[in-house]
Amino acid sequence: MRRVPRPVLFGAAGIVVVVLLAVASLAHSGRDRTTAAPAARATATGSATPTWIGPTPPGVDAALIRGRPSAPVMIVEFGDYQCPKCGEFARGIEPELIRKYVDTGVARIAWRDFPFYGKESVRAAVAARAAGQQGRYWAFHDALYAHQFPVRSGHLTGAYLRGVARRAGLDLGRYDAAVAGPGTRAKVEGDYQFGQGLGVPGTPAFLINGEPFFGAQTMSAFTTAIEKARKEA
Repeated sequence: MRRVPRPVLFGAAGIVVVVLLAVASLAHSGRDRTTAAPAARATATGSATPTWIGPTPPGVDAALIRGRPSAPVMIVEFGDYQCPKCGEFARGIEPELIRKYVDTGVARIAWRDFPFYGKESVRAAVAARAAGQQGRYWAFHDALYAHQFPVRSGHLTGAYLRGVARRAGLDLGRYDAAVAGPGTRAKVEGDYQFGQGLGVPGTPAFLINGEPFFGAQTMSAFTTAIEKARKEA
């Protein structure tokens, strides 16, 4: 798992509140905030419910969620299109999760951009969101991981990504406008700032019904975590 070069803010006192807020944020898709508070923590108020002090979670576009709204388990992934371990997850474990849990109505999978590898990662994330505006987000996501280049190879150019868009059957005029529009990039940056504010330690990083589940994990580990969340939902 690639680590972010900044202090991790997940602490024993605040982690439950942090991750629950991250999952709850999926319901708020009407607004996108791009400014994160500088820290995240829980403070005691004398009641059973801690007070949240931390970054405002951006909304999640419905195009970035796989699965039925009624699914009892939510899996949130913070990922980067250049991250090798994210690619392994996308090509290997995610299809199994989709067959076993998403297609059967048990789980949903939501994506949050965490493009820490730099400009190529940001460029790919913006392109994928542009595809999402035409209902092709996951097809674009899967195509990028199916033919993943080495980190900072220089191959994730605008021309290459436009070729992926063409092969995915997108209206290229609409795609170009979405890529150039500042709002698309702002959504990517909003997710990244939110993840940094939470102290996400690297990619891939997951939340399963609010429980942190970091790094490259086996299918059996995912199964254990999902079944636990399913029983507790």
